[in-house]
This record gives sequence, structure tokens and C-alpha cells, in this order.
Amino acid sequence: MILDFGGQTTQLIGRRIRDLGVYSEIVPGDCDIGELIDSEDRGIILSGSPDSAWDPRSLAPNAALFDRGLPVLGICYGFHQLVLADGGEVRGLGHREYGRTMVNVLLDESLFDGIPREFTSWMSHGDSVIRLGNGYEAIGISGNGEVAAARSRTKQVWGVQFHPEVSHCEYGLRLLENFVRGICRAGREWNLEDFAERECLKLRERVGDGNVLLLISGGVDSTVAAALLLRSLSAERVWLMHIDTGLMRKDEGEEVEGILRSLGARNVLLVNARERFLERLAGVADPEEKRRIIGDVFIEVQSREARRHFPGDYYLAQGTLYTDVIESGGGVGDKANLIKSHHNVGTPLVQAKREAGELLEPLASLYKDEVRKLGSILGMGNGIIGRHPFPGPGLAVRILSDVTEEKLRVLREADDIYVSELKNRGLYNRVWQAFCVLLPVRSVGVAGDAREYGYVLALRAVLSEDGMSADVFDFPMNDLLEISTRITNAVRSIGRVVYDISSKPPATIEWE
Repeated sequence: MILDFGGQTTQLIGRRIRDLGVYSEIVPGDCDIGELIDSEDRGIILSGSPDSAWDPRSLAPNAALFDRGLPVLGICYGFHQLVLADGGEVRGLGHREYGRTMVNVLLDESLFDGIPREFTSWMSHGDSVIRLGNGYEAIGISGNGEVAAARSRTKQVWGVQFHPEVSHCEYGLRLLENFVRGICRAGREWNLEDFAERECLKLRERVGDGNVLLLISGGVDSTVAAALLLRSLSAERVWLMHIDTGLMRKDEGEEVEGILRSLGARNVLLVNARERFLERLAGVADPEEKRRIIGDVFIEVQSREARRHFPGDYYLAQGTLYTDVIESGGGVGDKANLIKSHHNVGTPLVQAKREAGELLEPLASLYKDEVRKLGSILGMGNGIIGRHPFPGPGLAVRILSDVTEEKLRVLREADDIYVSELKNRGLYNRVWQAFCVLLPVRSVGVAGDAREYGYVLALRAVLSEDGMSADVFDFPMNDLLEISTRITNAVRSIGRVVYDISSKPPATIEWE
């Protein structure tokens, strides 16, 4: 059982536990946990939070947390709540302890079994434990001398200041395994094969004889969702609609149609709505406003086209992932922060479908790498499931200003060159995601003997497992120089190329 206090990596805790083959459920941090725990439960984890545990307005776990005697692990804010519950003190530091931080293990402890006495953790906090609660002892300190881990001598309670669920944390998965498999003795009872079978059964029961319309971009998420629907239901009742927004990559429409036909789809609707999207986006530079407009127009076009092709009620399906829900502030509780809205989460029309019980999101509990594994289980080839992620709003959020036909043309050509070069150089499958961003500035340059002002293009390439965190790809400099030269030679409007070296966090993978 994972208590969610609104941390952006709460779902990632659940994801890591799934990697261990252990089933987990996420519930609001202040729920009446005594009513939820049953004989199947083996342990409890308290998540992080954007709030401060010492703030009287912050969420605190229900007092029944310790009633069943189950092992408890608090992470960051969750650790602070455990400390406060036993009379300890937590206070703001006045500065953040953020990113990679060395931890020194002080005692032999089952939580650190198989982990070196010194390892690199991942911190993300502005509050720290000043005084441990009654019966607690420190079992780890950070390189800055702060309490990094502690345990209770009287209860099965542990706490860590760092985030073992984040992939940048050395031995983080081992620590979670020590808690989940070792201390809690949870069994391996969860896998994606079982998930696929359960989800197919749920879709058949819910849809019955109804029709399903899936909005499909051609990206990995919506394509795997299509494959799952086609396995669950008859092809005659699954309608796949690809809306050409004018914001797609080069030759995307033709490629999408080929992919859908290869899945055995019979009802493929290709809708050209370029003019409508560009008209509504004209003059809009704010990224959140772009996403809102694109989300609304998506659903408007879908509704119009659906009425044209089949009458009566229908289910709307989307390839929404956990990361979409999390970044849109849609955590389990009501404390999750909005990072950025997603066109398929939270728009009024999508909400209306959700409230009517007519929205299907079969992948909403999965992360990107799990979706790829599911695609493989469903028999999809690597050419489809190995494609890099592409945002629902398309190139509109890779143009950091108002969207015009000219800027789309420039970005589309540059992106096509970049991706083609990565594939030709054997680099495409080494990175998790790579793309171009057209910046809202122009820079002086020289073309021949003429002075010109050209666009500035940013190249992005990152390494990740699930999109929740990411490292910059250590690009071979010679390849980077040659790709940059090819872009500036082939796309005359671009006068300068830069490379983005930001990790996530603190940045996001996309720029908008």
C-alpha cells in the first residue's frame, strides 16, 4: 500500500515495486487506512510531497497507520511525517538539497543489505530532520551531515530522506527490494502478461456490444492502445481516428496509416484538420494556452467526425499514460502539482466523457517502458514500439513562440534530418528520445559573404527508462558537429544550432 501525499514520483514508487513482480496499490495519503488494509497487505510506503510536513495545513497519515503492525517506509516527506508522529522535529533548511548526494551508511541494517557503506543517492527537499522521534536512530547521513536514513528501535518503521524510486539513485531499486521482498516478505505475483489478460477482460465487460473510437497519433502509446483494443474486441467495433493537425512530423500521416493497417484495423479514419488547428493557434505563444486549444480542437473534430461515421453512443479511448496524469496534476490525492497540461488529460470535453463513464484509458496505470513491453507481448515489432515519444500537441510545443506554417516547415525539415542522421549513425536506439526545438530568437550569421539572421535550433537527446527522470545523452562530439552542419546547410532559415544538456529534473524532457 502506497500513501500518496502528492509527490511527483509517487507513481514511480509503484512502478519500481512492479519491477520486483510485486503488486501495489496507491491510495490518498490521508485516507482511513485501517479500513483499506486486509490480510493480503504486507507493508506500507509513505510518498514524498511538494508540501512541508511541519505546516499544519499539510496532509498527515491516519493514526491507524501503525495499528496492524505492518512494516512502514517513509520517503522524504513521508519520512518527515513519521518523525513528527513520534515527537521529532522537522524544519526548513533555508536551502535545497537537490540532485546527486553522497550517503554514508552508519549501521548494519536490513534496509541496506547488499548496498555499499557509501553510495550516491538522489535528494529533492528543502526540509530536513533536525531531531529524530522517540526510539529512532540514524542509520545513514548525507555528505552534508544531514540525517539521510533512520529506523525505529521499537517498531517496524524506516525512513529515508532521499528518493530510492528515482533511477539516478544508486542502489535505489535494491533498497526497495530489501524493504518489499525482504522486510515485508511480499510475493512475486504481478507481470505484464497478466495485466494484458485482465485489461482485455475488463474492456470486453465494459464495452459489451458498443463501439470504441480511439484517437491515435501514431506514437507508441496510442498504437499499443489500439493493439490492445483490437485484441479485446472485434475489429468491426474498433474505430481508429488519426487527426492530421498540421503539427505532425514529416510524412507522419502516411506512416500512421501503414502502421494501423498492419495491426489488422478495418475502420481507419484519416481526418485533415490542419486549417482548423492553425487558425485557432494563430498568434498564441503561451504553452499552456496552446495545449488547451489543441486539446479542445482535438475533441471538437473527433466529435464531429464520430457523428458522421456512426450514430448513437460510443466509448472514447485514449493512450493516456501515468506520466500524463501525474504531470497534469492528476495524482491519487488532491495535492499533486501541475507541471504541464496534456491535451488528453483534464480538458472539459474529455472530463465530460469521463464523467459519463464513456472514457477508456487502458494504459493509464503504465509507464512508457511498460507500454513498450506490453506492445511486444501483443506481437508488435520494434519498428513501432521502438519509436521515440512524440507529444500529443505535436510540433506546436516544440516551437517556443506563435505557430506559423513557416516555422512548422523549418522545424519539420530540421527534425527529419536530425532523426535520419541518428538512425544512419546507429544512435537512434541508444537514446530514449531525441528531437528539435525552434527557439523564439534569431541570431546573426554569415552565409557566403552575406550577413543573415537565422533561427536558433536546439537539439535534445536524453536517456531514460520511463520519462519520470532523464539524463542528457553524451553525444559524440564529431557526430554532433556533422549533424549541426548538415542542418544549417540544408535548412537555410536556421543559422545556429545548440545542444540542450539539462537533465530531468530540474528540467522536463520537452521544453513546453
